[in-house]
Formats: sequence, C-alpha cells, structure tokens
Amino acid sequence: MSRFAGKVAIVTGSSSGIGRATAILLGKDGAKVTITGRNQKRLEETAQTLTKSGVEVNIVAGDITKSECQDTLVESTLKKFGKIDILVNNAGASFADPDPTKTGINTGVDILQKTLDVNVLSVVQLIQKCKPHLIKSQGEIVNVSTIASQKTSVIHLTYYGMAKAAIDQLTRCTSLELIEHGVRMNSVSPGFIDTPFLNAGGLDETSAKKVAEYYASNRDCIPSGRAGTSEDVAKCIAFLADREASSYIVGQSIVIDGGASLVVTMASQKLAKMLG
Repeated sequence: MSRFAGKVAIVTGSSSGIGRATAILLGKDGAKVTITGRNQKRLEETAQTLTKSGVEVNIVAGDITKSECQDTLVESTLKKFGKIDILVNNAGASFADPDPTKTGINTGVDILQKTLDVNVLSVVQLIQKCKPHLIKSQGEIVNVSTIASQKTSVIHLTYYGMAKAAIDQLTRCTSLELIEHGVRMNSVSPGFIDTPFLNAGGLDETSAKKVAEYYASNRDCIPSGRAGTSEDVAKCIAFLADREASSYIVGQSIVIDGGASLVVTMASQKLAKMLG
C-alpha cells in the first residue's frame, strides 16, 4: 500500500518549483491533493501531471494572501475529499524594489509588508483555518522556510530572511500547542534550489542562470557542487508528512542545502589561492 493512501493533502504554491514537486510526489504515493497558486496556466500543468498518474486533484487558483482564497481552499477540499490530513505551507516569495539600486534595509517598507503578507500572515491564517480539521484527522503540517533565516547574513534577502525567521519560530512554538492534540508540525529549510524563485525576485532568465551556475560551480558556496532540485526538497517534505517514518520529530527544521550553511566564507578560502 502507498504510504499516503487515503490521505488528503493541501500544498500551497504548487503551480511550479518545490510546491509542484511536492504535490506530485504526495499524489504518486497515494494522496488526494489540493493544489493552489496564482498562475492558472502553470497550475493546470501541475494538475495534468497528477491526473495522468491517476491522482485525484482539487484546483484552487487564487492569491493565498487573501482570506477568500484561504476559505475556498479549505472548504473546497473538505467538500471534495471530506477531510484534511496534510498541510504543506510552501507558498512564499521575495520581492525586489522597483529601484534596482535599493537592497537590504534600503528597500521600501511596502516591500517588507508584501513579504510578510505572503510568507508569514497567510501561513498563520491557513494554519488557523485548517487546525480543527487536522486535529480531527491527527494530521501533519510542514512549513517551508530557508537557510536565509538562520544566523548567517544574506543581505540581498533581508526581508525574506526576516519573514522566514518568523516561520521558524512559528514552527517551534505552535508545534508544542498542536502536538497535545496529536498534530505534528515541522519545517524544511532549503538552500539554493534551481526553481523560478530568482525570477520572481526580480532577476531575468539570463541573470538567474548565471547565479545558479556560479553557485553550483563554486564549492565555497555549495560544498556538494550542485544546485538543489525541487525533488530534493519534496522528498524531505514527504518524509516529515509521513507519520510512520517521522513520528518522533516535532517542531524541527531540516536543512536541505548541499552543505552551504556549514561554510564560513573566510575559513573556506584556499591557502594556495591566497598565497598566489
């Protein structure tokens, strides 16, 4: 029997990247899946991949930051599938200032608000709305964070890192509330993953490709020597959503970054290179 047979999952931000890979993996492993995102065309592509594999799919196109979209997501899932077993809070984004010379703290506070709305507030609201149904099913929540939320500084992702640090704390605190009711909450913290994320953050296709190639070829950035894939992250999300495999893991975040967060830049420089 497939490990998620009889389970119902909601995966936000599933029109592409990590969300799409997660929805496909959960579906192939037996789950019925509700997918959601703002891009109708890409969402339909995800749905087609799932239905071709015989997966039952519920599609909700909309803006996850809007209460109406959240309500539709929960209500349509319950109407079609009767319950909610797994909630994957994957939807997230980093926004660039219209002025390309402004980065970090120089970026407008309107950008900060947009970042908090999608990465934090929508997650809190969706958890609140799914909570009674997850308690009923003794379900699982997996949040998607980032290594940019950790102690190292990623200055071009200041607001995004701040928002995801809030998700890390939400995971720690709320997991203790929910485990009393039999619901587990954990999170994953990806490093550099080859997805449309950079494009959404303001880089064109050519620039995003250059960044990906630089990181992948520079072991001072990614010790494993390659960019991560959406499937790398999806497999970890599925592990945390699998009560049989990870039942004793509560309130934790698993880093998926090819060793990037272990590198201290100064210490990683080669002595031969410094000496010429």
